[in-house]
Amino acid sequence: MEGEPIVRAFGGDDDGGGPQGGRRRDPVNGTMAERLSVLLGREVRRAARAGSSHDWEISFAELTDGTRLFVKSLVRGAPASGVLTAEARGLEWLGCAFGSPAIEVLAWDDRLLVLPWVEQREPTAGAAERLGRRLAGTHLTGADRFGADWPGYVGPLPMDNTPSHDWPRFYAEQRLRPYLRDALDQGALTPGDARTVEKVVDSVADLAGAPEPPSRIHGDLWSGNVLWHPEDAVLIDPAAHGGHREADLAMLALFGLPYLERVRDAYNEVAPLADGWRSRVALHQLHPLLVHVCLFGAAYRTTTLETARAALRGG
Repeated sequence: MEGEPIVRAFGGDDDGGGPQGGRRRDPVNGTMAERLSVLLGREVRRAARAGSSHDWEISFAELTDGTRLFVKSLVRGAPASGVLTAEARGLEWLGCAFGSPAIEVLAWDDRLLVLPWVEQREPTAGAAERLGRRLAGTHLTGADRFGADWPGYVGPLPMDNTPSHDWPRFYAEQRLRPYLRDALDQGALTPGDARTVEKVVDSVADLAGAPEPPSRIHGDLWSGNVLWHPEDAVLIDPAAHGGHREADLAMLALFGLPYLERVRDAYNEVAPLADGWRSRVALHQLHPLLVHVCLFGAAYRTTTLETARAALRGG
């Protein structure tokens, strides 16, 4: 959701204005502004495409009162995959937690997802501490089981959310093994590489630490999915499900987050992490790294293998 201010994105307005003063077109095949007006039940005066990401397009839009919107949409003509539905349901589920930092969903269907425009600022220590406390509260809200009641996606890739009461088995069979298999099939990992990762998959129960109840987790909490305000932060693009709370914190550390220690310290004030959590960071980072191998190929091979070996040492 980063980019130029929305008023500059509307230069050519190639998607047309809202339906006022002209023929109302089919909300599926009409302009983006017309489709959004139907979905929101409010007049959208302009919308402009701003690029694409994975299998969807990004647009900016503006209501007649000046309210700015951020829109994700499936490419015209592409079949509805469920990816936007999963994101919307995940955000709404996270938002049910008291004090949740998840962004509000304004409207959605199986082809469009409409979110508020976020005006970002530089992160501060205070905002990081507030994020840590709010993330802890979201995790503590909990989940009925590991997994979710909707088919999951992590980025554009399907993610098995079949509910389970056994986290080690859930993590091994629904978060690690499917992406390891895909990476091997693509040739991004060799059979020898796969054997290294399989040692972790087969040992999750021994590496997992003391059992914990299911937490309400974001599921794809890398630094790019944290949008900063002066005194706060907003979380976007989840792969939300009932999972292990250490996974979100491990993901924040994977690609680096400003003031990460402040986030963790504040988190620990509300929901202290279990003994030995540092030794399990690599275990929780292995899933997103396998996803990256599937998406981006062998560029992530070395980091993934190093992380698998670190996970085994941590146990």
